[in-house]
Amino acid sequence: MSRLSAAVPPWLAHVLRAQRGPVPWSAVVRGALAAGPLLLVAVLSGRTSVGVVAALGAMLAGINDRPGSRRAAVRRLGVPALAGAGGLLVGSYAGQHVGAVTLTLLLTVLGLLAGAVSAVGPVASGAGTQLLVAAAIGAGMPLPEPGWQRALFFVGGAGWLLVLRLALPTPGATAGDYRFDGERDAVGGVYDAVSALLEAVGGPDAPGRRVALTAALDHAQDALGGPRLRAYASSAAERRLHAQYAAALPLAEAATALAWAGEAVPARAVEGPRRLAVAVRTSTHTGPLPAPSRSAPALRALDDALLHAADTFDRGGDDSALHTRRRTATSLARTVLGSAGREYGLRVALCFGASVAVAQALHHARWYGSHAHWYWLPATAVFLVKPDLGPLASRVICRAAGTVLGAVLFAGFAALLPRPAGLVALVALCGALIPVATRHFAALTAVVTVLVLSLVMVGGEPGASWSRIGETLLACAIVLLVGHLPALGQRGGGVRARLTHAAEAAHVYLAHVLDDGTTDDRAGRWTLRREAYRALAEARASIDLAAAELPALARHAEGTDEVAATLERLVDTTTACAVQLDDTGRLTPQHTERITALLDELAEGRERAGLVVKEGQALPVPLAG
Repeated sequence: MSRLSAAVPPWLAHVLRAQRGPVPWSAVVRGALAAGPLLLVAVLSGRTSVGVVAALGAMLAGINDRPGSRRAAVRRLGVPALAGAGGLLVGSYAGQHVGAVTLTLLLTVLGLLAGAVSAVGPVASGAGTQLLVAAAIGAGMPLPEPGWQRALFFVGGAGWLLVLRLALPTPGATAGDYRFDGERDAVGGVYDAVSALLEAVGGPDAPGRRVALTAALDHAQDALGGPRLRAYASSAAERRLHAQYAAALPLAEAATALAWAGEAVPARAVEGPRRLAVAVRTSTHTGPLPAPSRSAPALRALDDALLHAADTFDRGGDDSALHTRRRTATSLARTVLGSAGREYGLRVALCFGASVAVAQALHHARWYGSHAHWYWLPATAVFLVKPDLGPLASRVICRAAGTVLGAVLFAGFAALLPRPAGLVALVALCGALIPVATRHFAALTAVVTVLVLSLVMVGGEPGASWSRIGETLLACAIVLLVGHLPALGQRGGGVRARLTHAAEAAHVYLAHVLDDGTTDDRAGRWTLRREAYRALAEARASIDLAAAELPALARHAEGTDEVAATLERLVDTTTACAVQLDDTGRLTPQHTERITALLDELAEGRERAGLVVKEGQALPVPLAG
């Protein structure tokens, strides 16, 4: 696959790429117990339309049901479900009481709002998607229930899946309190990533292992930092996990400094974090840990961090801080109204509004015959315009292929299965397949197409499968056209906004480390370090996505990958400086020369990429120690 990817354009290589990993059996079980049983209960009680709405809520929640902790799942599933209920409420009443032109304008404004809010982060993006999809369904799907009941049953369907997520134990999780199995696995993954980075120090795999360590730390932060009723960890098991996570931060810092130095470390240095990972996952004591030699500042820092971690694991700890700061309302508003929010909001509004207008025109022209299901066209456009699912060309190809495959499969199933029992079973099967299908957009589209067509047929609207293909191809054409229109502002705004944020975070982290008055504030330093690396990871993901677009779009992000690489080296060097200052209180000429060179390289790269440095945000030049 790697040779094939190298021989084809990036936008086509993305189509051929799929995520790998073990089958998430717990999510598969939850998916099987969600939409299908809800629909079955509704059919048996004679309220089929209620079951259709509840199953839709469970299906959309299932798309967001990803690995992680139960606490994080509350936000990841709950917030989009509430947004979807609001969209269903607005769409239902608007579809019943306003004309086609007013409805189109209203949904276009809703698209602008949802797109702008999506720039805040993954949860907000999921909420924006469900808001628009549910609004289109509410406006276009003929259902007997009033809008408030539709919204209530939609939330009930998503809530049922969330209850399953919170109540069912994860298969194979036998150590400690099963409620925190996601947290244990995430924290254990951090220690595994530290061990892997130490093992790769001095070799070509070290940069990739450092990136993997950042991803593990981000995942652990998210797993431990979900919503809570109290402002602190209330149980002993949770406090212990928080302390074990905090104990991993100095280990990660020392490992990064060793990777920066590039000198291979003793083999016994790798074994310590590996034993800590096992201790986290099994809720056992670590036993004696092999200490590395103390011949260099970073090795001494690693040894001290291992001793501190061993003490934390054996005696417990009271450090429950996650070393992250809550985003203020001002920062959220700045993101929504910034270049990334404006650009994506406008693009979503244009795609969603144009698809609603075309769908309304075809609907009133009786293109759909006696069955009103025009919502498929704008709902498809929402998924197609969503950059989380890949580059634009890749999304279009996968959506078209997945819809055709799903429609063909459904036609075969509908001809063979008894009704409605066979269709209810098909809904349950598709619900179980969604967690696996999310690894590739075409597979997810095929599964969702079969599931939705089954719901539509159970709800009394037969014969819609083939028209879905035409509507999907039309949505693909609309999104491709709008996606290549010049925006009212700078193209690549999302990439530049994330890269600018990463540069600002690197600036704050470097200034903190180089300020003699703050070098003793290790907790604050770790918070800034985490923010810098997380911002870099988000910027890098956005840049990689932009690079896989068609050339007409990819050129707007040219030069940003070099800036990101320089920032990564700068933050790594800053981490090495922090370890050096902890050990000796002064920087070596090697450290100061490297930082000065990187700052010069960064200034040149930002100028070439068109990234403007705001006044007062120039990065500091270190003084030789």
